[in-house]
Amino acid sequence: MHVAIIMDGNGRWAVRRGLPRTAGHLRGARVVRSIVAAALRTRIEILTLYAFSTDNWTRPPAEVAALLRLFRRYLLTETRRCVEQLVRLSVIGRRDRLSPQLLAAIEQAERATAHGSRLHLRIALDYSARYSIMQAAGRGPRVGDMQDFLRLINEVNHARTSAARDVDLLIRTGGEQRLSDFLLWECAYAELYFTDCLWPDFDAGGLERALEEFAGRHRRYGRVEAVARRS
Repeated sequence: MHVAIIMDGNGRWAVRRGLPRTAGHLRGARVVRSIVAAALRTRIEILTLYAFSTDNWTRPPAEVAALLRLFRRYLLTETRRCVEQLVRLSVIGRRDRLSPQLLAAIEQAERATAHGSRLHLRIALDYSARYSIMQAAGRGPRVGDMQDFLRLINEVNHARTSAARDVDLLIRTGGEQRLSDFLLWECAYAELYFTDCLWPDFDAGGLERALEEFAGRHRRYGRVEAVARRS
């Protein structure tokens, strides 16, 4: 299954503790490691994490710079772990506004983990679903059906793989209940799970609860109940 997570609440977690917002982002990065480990113990095949949206560029420059430094550091420190755990790491989103140093770290991590077969970890950086859809639509003559369009969206986001399929379960932490321009096309039939837990406090138990609720839902895809259960 494909699980996507909007990791919301880092800044609020820090402010409530009288800490700078960057402290929340640092704690949130540590949580990513534990959630990846938890995903490896489940039937999750693809895990897509919303790390930095296109709209996040409007945040204070110091916070933006800290976030991008933290992301580069994460790539440098976690690539070896991903290789050892057979995790394939990909970064989706725009790359034209990233620094050469960050781009080099992304490309090195993707090359080093390319043969990971247990989990595909995708991190959305400078990502906007609406931008992706508009860019893909601009290549319209190449589109034959919905899957062709999804492939074009993947190309726009540097996700050169057919495995980046539709999302089954979308989780958002932090108490907000919206998609925030994340995987809009891929979430057309996703089950949505919202929790008040701030991302730095999210853990393997939180992921397990989301998966348990997902398992109890009936996905009909527009069909009547009896037909959906037989298929």
